[in-house]
Amino acid sequence: MKQEEIIQEIQALKTRNKKVEAEKAWETSWQRKSLVILITYIFMIFFMNLIWVEWMYLNAMIPTLWFYLSTLSVGFLKKRYIENITTKK
Repeated sequence: MKQEEIIQEIQALKTRNKKVEAEKAWETSWQRKSLVILITYIFMIFFMNLIWVEWMYLNAMIPTLWFYLSTLSVGFLKKRYIENITTKK
């Protein structure tokens, strides 16, 4: 392999790593969680309005709250999963 090809591959890997790091930062950001919570709440209000649920604004908070709670527990479970996978190898 030529030195130029190696340099190009290293640059490609660096570029890819920056993109992966940015995507990971987005996945774990409070902005993304807040946006998904808001979208979930709005969707639930819309859906509950279609099926004529009383107190739809209050009732729409239940699935939204459960989504938020799931984002809190998933981090812990993900950490344990990664620990288990890495210790098995």
